[in-house]
Amino acid sequence: DGVSAFSRGFSHVSSDSGEDANPGTAVDRRRRATRDEIRIRDRVRILQLKGGIAHVVLSRSSKLNSLDIQMFEAVAEAASRLGSDPDLARNLRAVVISGEGRAFSTGLDAKSVALSGPKSAMKILLERPSPYGGEDGIGNLAQDVCILWRRLPVPVIACLHGMCFGGGLQIALGADMRFSTPDCKLSIMESRWGLIPDMAASVCLRELVPIDVAKELTMTGRIITGEDARRVGLVTRCVDDPIEEAFRVAA
Repeated sequence: DGVSAFSRGFSHVSSDSGEDANPGTAVDRRRRATRDEIRIRDRVRILQLKGGIAHVVLSRSSKLNSLDIQMFEAVAEAASRLGSDPDLARNLRAVVISGEGRAFSTGLDAKSVALSGPKSAMKILLERPSPYGGEDGIGNLAQDVCILWRRLPVPVIACLHGMCFGGGLQIALGADMRFSTPDCKLSIMESRWGLIPDMAASVCLRELVPIDVAKELTMTGRIITGEDARRVGLVTRCVDDPIEEAFRVAA
């Protein structure tokens, strides 16, 4: 059934790997320019940089930034606050999203979600509207981690490196632009587990690539590189340092 499929799905994404430094060195170079830092549920950090740039960092690097319930809630809350909190939104000019450690995000952390109770997790993820969409919100939590970025009135750039799988890729699809390292691995992996990529891919993917390419990537779940993704239009730019490139464009 749907709950058991949800529990089985994406078991590959959970990792006990230790933290590694993000290959994007721009974070350290810009840290002295940080005006403030907001931590959300110990999963996401919002760095308020000079010049009206907000750097949103997925901060669960020991699990390759995979998505447990707290990460879903933190990502949605970050997007919601950037759009509605007067202190954050007042001078906001651009948003840069990146992942800490060795990956942008490897998608759903099925083990964590299963341990928290798949039925209760399904309710949290699928109940609509979610608490984060505001008065006009109609999406559920699983969708809002992607769609809420599209509602921000400023450019949003996702910086991809390492791995960007499943739900992680769907978060990136919510951005206006995606900058990737050439060797980043990307995949819409939901089909491998008999699931539909309905967090955002079913809406966003067809806006970026030809419909036959969208179907092929969705139906096969094959892994492609950042360079491959640029060729088909899935990512905007392929560079060695996506974060530095995003800061340059945002400035």
